[in-house]
Amino acid sequence: MQFGIFTVGDVTTDPTTGRTPSENQRIKDTVAIALKAEEVGLDVFATGEHHNPPFVPSSPTTLLGHIAARTENLILSTSTTLITTNDPVKIAEDYATLQHLADGRVDLMMGRGNTGPVYPWFGQDIRQGIPLAIENYALLHRLWRENVVDWEGKFRSALQGFTATPRPLDDVPPFVWHGSIRSPEIAEQAAYYGDGFFANHIFWPKQHTEKMVRLYRQRYAHYGHGTAEQAIVGLGGQVFMRKNSQDAVREFRPYFDNAPVYGHGPSLEEFTRETPLTVGSPQEVIERTLSFRDYVGDYQRQLFLIDHAGLPLKTVLEQLDILGEEVVPVLRKEFESLRPAGVPTTAPLHPAVQRKTAATGAADPAGTTATDPSTGPSVTQKQEA
Repeated sequence: MQFGIFTVGDVTTDPTTGRTPSENQRIKDTVAIALKAEEVGLDVFATGEHHNPPFVPSSPTTLLGHIAARTENLILSTSTTLITTNDPVKIAEDYATLQHLADGRVDLMMGRGNTGPVYPWFGQDIRQGIPLAIENYALLHRLWRENVVDWEGKFRSALQGFTATPRPLDDVPPFVWHGSIRSPEIAEQAAYYGDGFFANHIFWPKQHTEKMVRLYRQRYAHYGHGTAEQAIVGLGGQVFMRKNSQDAVREFRPYFDNAPVYGHGPSLEEFTRETPLTVGSPQEVIERTLSFRDYVGDYQRQLFLIDHAGLPLKTVLEQLDILGEEVVPVLRKEFESLRPAGVPTTAPLHPAVQRKTAATGAADPAGTTATDPSTGPSVTQKQEA
């Protein structure tokens, strides 16, 4: 099972000191966080994509390309690649380039974005979010798999005899997750293509996440990619830890109370009770995370948000030490002891990554694949239906 962290890249004032990091510091701190994630043995680092203040990650491939040059094993991903406001041709080219630079250590998560003003900045309308996501991904899927593409759609100019360059590394496209907080259409899209489904799992109660993942699993099986249990599922989550839970709550409370996304709303106690946010001891985080399996089944990737709301870099690095030393080793062991045979342990890895794994003598993760996991009907068939 893959464990890692994701960042939204917010620039937020530390409520305990009144200090606001510069954009330069926040970007450099993000790199330091990614390097620390590899150092402590995590598998994945993922960045969001935002084009509005107070966020800095407007160019995920630039950031991830820099991190790729400074890491050896870390899987580089996104916690949102905006499939709605980005041109799918540019996505195809940018992430294929990153894939080459990182020797295959790349996957990405498609998302619509929920910041209304961003859409017109890129010539789009948020009311067309779902149709944009469907059409743009249909084109992206083809661009990575067909050497020459003819295309005509609603939202971009037509393509005739177009070849996206560079081609994906070894002709194997990056594995794609479809991320969603609330849209069943996105779960359906992930299932149709045989891609992964990532439930944000931050702001909503577990009943909502359970419903979305169940829909994805059912439709994944419907399209013939495997059993519902074999569908590739990822979850987000938020944690803050100290040795004693009382210390964790006391230290994190001012950050929670003033966070841009949920500050000045429900109390910390209400939020931790009603959502997956866990503030407490490492053991409490272990127990809460293991409980996710009760309502989503066996899943393949768990990412934690740990660097938001103005938390200083020193504190974030301490959180990573706790994750790497006390939490993730236990979670790996416990999750794998419960996983039935035939259920993938991890998301598909690029064959270049598998070759490196084999060459170094490390265990080859069960359930990985060196080929395109999509086995459903072609995009052309879908458009003609």
